[in-house]
Amino acid sequence: MKILLVRPHIFLTIAKRFHAFLHLEPLELELVAAGIDPRHEVRLLDLTLGDSPLDDFKTELRRFQPDVVGFGGYSNQAGNVKELARLAKQLCPRTTVLVGGVHATIVPDDYNLPGTIDLVIRGEGATAMREIIPLLEKGLPVPESDRFLPAGSPRYATLSAMPPPALPDYNTLPWPRRDLVDRQAYFCVWAGAPGERVSTLFPRVATLRTSTGCPHRCNFCVVHHLANGKYLQREPEDVVAEIEAVPENHIYFVDDEMFINAKRAEAIARLLLEKGIRKHYISWARSDTICRHVDLFRLWKSAGLEVVYVGLESMEDENLLAYKKGVEPGVNRRAVTILRELDIILHAALMVNPDFTADDFIKVRRTIDAVTPAEVSFTVFSPPPGTPLWNEHKDHFICKDPYAFYDCMHTILPTKLPLGTFYRYFSLLYLFGMRRNPWRSRRIKAPFKDLIRMFISGARCGHALRTIYKEYDPSLW
Repeated sequence: MKILLVRPHIFLTIAKRFHAFLHLEPLELELVAAGIDPRHEVRLLDLTLGDSPLDDFKTELRRFQPDVVGFGGYSNQAGNVKELARLAKQLCPRTTVLVGGVHATIVPDDYNLPGTIDLVIRGEGATAMREIIPLLEKGLPVPESDRFLPAGSPRYATLSAMPPPALPDYNTLPWPRRDLVDRQAYFCVWAGAPGERVSTLFPRVATLRTSTGCPHRCNFCVVHHLANGKYLQREPEDVVAEIEAVPENHIYFVDDEMFINAKRAEAIARLLLEKGIRKHYISWARSDTICRHVDLFRLWKSAGLEVVYVGLESMEDENLLAYKKGVEPGVNRRAVTILRELDIILHAALMVNPDFTADDFIKVRRTIDAVTPAEVSFTVFSPPPGTPLWNEHKDHFICKDPYAFYDCMHTILPTKLPLGTFYRYFSLLYLFGMRRNPWRSRRIKAPFKDLIRMFISGARCGHALRTIYKEYDPSLW
């Protein structure tokens, strides 16, 4: 069989602009591809790479004539998935259209579109394909369950209302099919050591997942809903073997929180050191994890950990309590100090609320001063789709398609300030953060063309941030 896996494009301008700084490979679809018997012909089309995604998709459909087209995607890509599915059925009427990914798992009812989508897959896609493709090859129906929902089924509403299915043992998953994509296309801005002369600010980056899920219950996060509150982990030996096998020297761990199991994280670091594997790493970690396991992060520093993304969210007690973050401001401050003492670059992820006033934005500005020099990014608090918090707020959404605007940059809730003023303050936060970004404060010596690229990308991103409000109804400006 000929199987085409598609990463849908994005349409929001700010998301496209951020791709100038960070563009990661479609790891989820690479894993899905790895679950398909190699005797089948599999292609992976990443529509986030081109300027004409619909034309690129049509061209690939006509050229490849796939028997199966499979889409992944997040909630803000759901509209694009539906459009692409309709195109697939128009140009290849006999193709079977499968849809999986985060949105399909948490809001499967949104994809109940018989005639456009044939089957919705919830949960892990790699193991699902091991079951689905042999059935499709033989022309047999896929049994209905909380994992497999045939569009138009009388049981669809009942099945879609069930919690996400249990995830499989993470050690049963195959390694991703990295050979299906152009490895040159994926990169991340990466700062070097103080005063270092780097060959590029935009090195090629591989993504790697060592675990999935999270035991915590932050109310702005969908991860614990997807994994039913579980934290599933790969064995250290398997993780290290994959790290050694990938050709890239820069690796971005996309675990939701890699260091929760400190013994496992320590075992991975020690294996890397024992085997002499010298690469550069980025990972996410909670501030309380950093404070509890200082020696672990010291060990990882020696193994090559250079940047840690930390969801600080706020330095204000009332905000952290409202987010159900489970940490106090003092823990956040201590984590910042620890990373600074270890010479690990902090990427501080901070959050603003739709009901922020000018004074609240000033508090965030003070937080920037406290945590920098560091990489700093900002999101807008939004209820996650498919959660009780989403249902609680759904009558107050200010956009016609809240799924499309769920990118944590666009507010889907009313703002206390006029929308234009809100986003003026929001865009200024990024400007303040950039002034003490590590690649500037460390005086990194980089190729002139990279500095020009950084400047132009930053200017375009700043303009997109400042004008986000224009993507809403003018009555909200």
